[in-house]
Amino acid sequence: MALRIITGIIGIVIAAFVIQYGGAPFAGFAIFLSLLAWHEYSAAFRRAGVITTYIFGALALVLMLCCAWLGNVEELLAVLTLSMMMIFLLTVILRGSTRPTDACVSVAGIMYIGLPFAHLIFLRFLSDEPQPGEPITTVKEIATNNATILDKIDLGKFLDFLPTLDLNLSLNLNVDAGCALVWVLFACTWASDTFAYFVGTAIGSHKLAATISPGKTVEGFLGSIFGTILTALIVGTLIFGLPLVKMAVAGFILALAATLGDLVESVLKRFANTKESGIFLPGHGGVLDRFDSMLYTAPVFYYFVILSGIA
Repeated sequence: MALRIITGIIGIVIAAFVIQYGGAPFAGFAIFLSLLAWHEYSAAFRRAGVITTYIFGALALVLMLCCAWLGNVEELLAVLTLSMMMIFLLTVILRGSTRPTDACVSVAGIMYIGLPFAHLIFLRFLSDEPQPGEPITTVKEIATNNATILDKIDLGKFLDFLPTLDLNLSLNLNVDAGCALVWVLFACTWASDTFAYFVGTAIGSHKLAATISPGKTVEGFLGSIFGTILTALIVGTLIFGLPLVKMAVAGFILALAATLGDLVESVLKRFANTKESGIFLPGHGGVLDRFDSMLYTAPVFYYFVILSGIA
């Protein structure tokens, strides 16, 4: 337990630095994590008798995430497409050594790991790289421009007998929008896992997916939904001033996505007949063990932010 706590503290410190700093440290750390995840993915399937195209996969991930860092969506798709073509071409060039099954698993792994991390980078740099002469969009600006009807209600009019009470609970920290949105994403994803674990441990009795992950319960899942919505409101609305209703919806969606991401990784581990994906995070297992939910929440939250008009 002590090792788990120490690793968690170190991880939080590193995460706080790279999220706040952005730029090359954030992109570089995302690339580093994706390569560790790819190594664990490849090792897991190797135990199941499937040999991934390890070097091609690692190179594809680096190029994909570099394209995401530069904001080049077309180039990212080009890298993904060419990687897929080259990996399947190996089944022709190395016939007998590289099987179609190996190629399929390799392409699936690149997409499973690379695309979510690319969306995480897209989210962080959503408004962090303005054009020359264009100011950086801050979270305070998107909070003000996207206030909902509930956010615009002046409760002070109903409480004139308390003229000194400041009803604007939002701290409206003036960080750039991408930084704030990544904090919301990480906080909600962590909250989903944490509330699911503690509520499930305390009162869980009905299995959610017994054949996939026996430890998950319906009660834990409901606790995850409640905890994630609460966290979204605290971090998104109370701290950063983002729209209350949209943050509540985001919390609900992120809880669903986090649970699905966790279950998908459980299926992969069962196929590989392994308890943990790796040993890179002492006390926590591997990168896939810690970021399995993020592989689903990052793309989901990115598109929610875009489609809901938050940014």
